[in-house]
Amino acid sequence: MTDPIRENQPGMPSENGEPGSPEETIGATGEARDDPSLEKDPEDWISGDDPMTEAQKSYLDTLATQAGEQLPASLTKAEASEHIDRLRGDQG
Repeated sequence: MTDPIRENQPGMPSENGEPGSPEETIGATGEARDDPSLEKDPEDWISGDDPMTEAQKSYLDTLATQAGEQLPASLTKAEASEHIDRLRGDQG
């Protein structure tokens, strides 16, 4: 018996072990990935005033420690992103 759910899932192997259709991808590839006009300024982010994410906080803590800096733990997403960009540039 054929599994209808498995048949409709891209990239899922069929019941006989054969791969299904190619797996879908998301995100920019090729030229789009390198197009600076697609990058949005953190000041223009809709959620830029939200508190920074845990991932941003962790990464920023690592970068700031390596740079010998201290930053407030109450940064917004936009502020954290700007500091991350700055600190990554300092290391490059």
